[in-house]
Amino acid sequence: MPKSKRNRIVTVSATKSKGIELKSDLVKQIKDSVDEYSNLFVFTVQNMRNAKLKDVRNEWSHSRFYFGRNKIMAKAIGDTVETEVAENIHKVSKQIVGDVGLLFTNKTLEEVTEWFDQYSQSDYARAGCVADREFVIKAGDLSQFPHNMEPQLRSLGLKTSMKKGVVTLDEDYVVCKFGQTLSPEQCRLLKLFAVEMVQFQITLKCHWNREGKFALLDSAQ
Repeated sequence: MPKSKRNRIVTVSATKSKGIELKSDLVKQIKDSVDEYSNLFVFTVQNMRNAKLKDVRNEWSHSRFYFGRNKIMAKAIGDTVETEVAENIHKVSKQIVGDVGLLFTNKTLEEVTEWFDQYSQSDYARAGCVADREFVIKAGDLSQFPHNMEPQLRSLGLKTSMKKGVVTLDEDYVVCKFGQTLSPEQCRLLKLFAVEMVQFQITLKCHWNREGKFALLDSAQ
């Protein structure tokens, strides 16, 4: 009989050692990227979606993205004049606050800003998001839903019934109004009716290049 993994003993020193190793790897990779790429950007992500971020990574496979603990990323490039690994790069560390990532690339500033300024992907809202418009479901048949979904629709607040085997909404239903903070139930309805209310976007905060030039970017201000 195979041994249970539930009672496997993991020493604290072993887990600490693994954590230190991962931090060390991240620091080394970031430092190597400073040498390999001519431009560095700090960016934020609005309405993070892992699948969409993966698409961006694939599109920018010629470049390198980093996410990690802010203190570690800042230390990797140097957060003071004395510790910086390249001229003026310590100024970048001051922008590594909140939920941010690093982008290293050999694409020009113009190429990067143009691409990310134009890039936006719609997606379904999650609980806590703010509705960008009113959405009303009009009374009538909801033939896009199978009959066995009628109880679920009712549980989400819709006044539905079955008429000749077709799910029917008996009266108009306001799912949300503009500016309203969305609940899980509202988000579920919006998804069921294929209404996307948020935009996955990446905003560039600042730029540094190998010549030591640093600038905050207008798109983040």
